Amino acid sequence: MPKNKTHSGISKRVKVTGKGKLMREGTGKRHLLEKKSSKLTRRYAGDKQVAKSDVSRMKKMLGL
Repeated sequence: MPKNKTHSGISKRVKVTGKGKLMREGTGKRHLLEKKSSKLTRRYAGDKQVAKSDVSRMKKMLGL
């Protein structure tokens, strides 16, 4: 039986923590930042946890 391939798009976008949680980058921090307030851009910074409803699907795509 052949090995399962990791989905390359998900592997670039999602990281797995030591405890097995899936972390993703927040949205809204790429462009059009001039019109957004500093308070808003600070809030967009940092990683966020993947939604519970998406975890099982993403783990399957990562081969976990």
